[in-house]
Amino acid sequence: MMPIPGSGLAKGLAVTLRTMTKRAHTAQYPEAQPELPPRTRGVIGLFEENCTVCMLCARECPDWCIYIDSHKETVPAATPGGRERSRNVLDRFAIDFSLCMYCGICIEVCPFDALFWSPEFEYAETDILELTHERDKLREWMWTVPAPPALDPAAEEPKELAAARKAAEKAEAAAAAAAAAEAPTTPETDTPTTPEADA
Repeated sequence: MMPIPGSGLAKGLAVTLRTMTKRAHTAQYPEAQPELPPRTRGVIGLFEENCTVCMLCARECPDWCIYIDSHKETVPAATPGGRERSRNVLDRFAIDFSLCMYCGICIEVCPFDALFWSPEFEYAETDILELTHERDKLREWMWTVPAPPALDPAAEEPKELAAARKAAEKAEAAAAAAAAAEAPTTPETDTPTTPEADA
């Protein structure tokens, strides 16, 4: 059967007319803020109290967009006769977001949970040089990091928690056994002997 000439055009116009009569679902940004998924990769927040200046994030970054400066500081001995320790003190932690490709490798390799994904995305600048953000700005973004999702109640207990719980239970059992062994026992009272009993 031969198609009627112009039927395709009529079908297209019908779809257009149906769409024109429906209400648009466009969100009026910035008046209406978008609802972002919980794992949105916006920017990287820094929790500098956890940073030990191990430099893992800067070394593993494929773009070399993380800049870290630090100095060593001597910590006096905690006990008399102990030796002094040295620790790294963070001086500068900056991320150049004009180079960052948002791969998340720095967050994954950080062994001390100092870097987190923040859903914040409104940080556009007119000058590309201003996209290098220092630790103060990264710290501000830390407070926009969402709380971690609740654990699945049917999930297995992590191995580290299970090992720590078993060790704590063993220590409690050993302490209870030691306390029971050291508990004072009541001495038996000897019956006094009388001269009549000896005779």
